[in-house]
Amino acid sequence: MRWEEVQERFPEEWVVLEATKAHSKEGYRYIEEVVVIDTFEDSTEALRRYSKLHRQDPGREYCFFHTSRPELVARERYVGVRGPRR
Repeated sequence: MRWEEVQERFPEEWVVLEATKAHSKEGYRYIEEVVVIDTFEDSTEALRRYSKLHRQDPGREYCFFHTSRPELVARERYVGVRGPRR
């Protein structure tokens, strides 16, 4: 499902999504297609659901956004091994 469809079906809600098509560019993740997992009125509940899903299956690309956002673009987080702290 494209973001525009999600916005139409779930106006003014927090949605927990699984990205099914996305690409990275210059430190940002552009999400093109998603599957809606759950919807919430409250961001805290959406974060809890996202966290639970991510812990259960960290290899899948879960995210959550409010449908008022104009587009699905997120800053990529650093994932990997860090060097020694100085």
